[in-house]
Order: sequence, then structure tokens, then C-alpha cells
Amino acid sequence: MTATHNTADPRVVVGVDGSPESVEALSWAAGYAAATGAVITAVHAWHYPAAGPVPAGRPPQPVTDEVKAMMQGSLDKALMQVFGTTTPNRVDTKVAYGHPAMVLVNESAGADLLVVGNRGHGAFHGMLLGSVSIHCVTTASCAVVVVRAKATA
Repeated sequence: MTATHNTADPRVVVGVDGSPESVEALSWAAGYAAATGAVITAVHAWHYPAAGPVPAGRPPQPVTDEVKAMMQGSLDKALMQVFGTTTPNRVDTKVAYGHPAMVLVNESAGADLLVVGNRGHGAFHGMLLGSVSIHCVTTASCAVVVVRAKATA
């Protein structure tokens, strides 16, 4: 969904992969946006793990409408967890194919703040390839907030 906003409004990008950490990051971003009048862009990015070299810019297999719908469904579920049945007009969504760290860093170019969880669904891949949050902290074009999930008893 895309709403019309004043381009002078602060913009907060938040990475959402459906993990508890990313839902907590979205919740934090919602509180920040409410306090500052910022617009939120909730971004769900994914990529197919590559078993070998992949031509730059092209997924190793086609991104089908079914896969896009599944990713949008994951993002919609996180939005519902944070906002209930009515997502505010000042929240835009984006589903994008690409490595999540790269997509979020690219989105940070026009943002005032980037918010990510400290760990997402890619914990094993993170150990092998590097953490999305660390990559964002070191290469984003704006300030970055890394939100830890609340501890459960």
C-alpha cells in the first residue's frame, strides 16, 4: 500500500521479515513515528539462497506472483501484530527481492532513520554471511536503530 505524504515529513524505514525481532522493530518505529510525525516504510526483502554464482541483479529462479503474495502476507501479518486491523495511513509497505541488507541500505538513502531487529529469520546465514543489522549499521546512509526483542518469561 502506498499513501500520499508530505515529502518534508521525516521518513523511517523499518526492516520486517516476520521474526519477533522485526515485529519489535516495527513496534518501536511506530512509537517513534507517532512521537515525531514521521512516515514509516515497512520493507520486507528476501532472496533465494544461492548454491553457486548468480548473475548480478537476477534471482536464480523466477520470482512468481505466488512468492510475492507469500512475502506480502508475512509483512501484513507483522503489521497486524503491531497496528491491529487498521494500519495507519502514514505507513507504506514495500516487498522487494534482494539481499535484505542491501535492500535496506538502498532504502536508507532517502530516509531519516533505519530501524532493524537485532536478529531475524536468517540467524544461520547471518553467522556465515554477516548480520543484516551489522551491515546496515556500517553502511546505511542515515542513522540506524537496532531493536532487541523483548524477553519472554
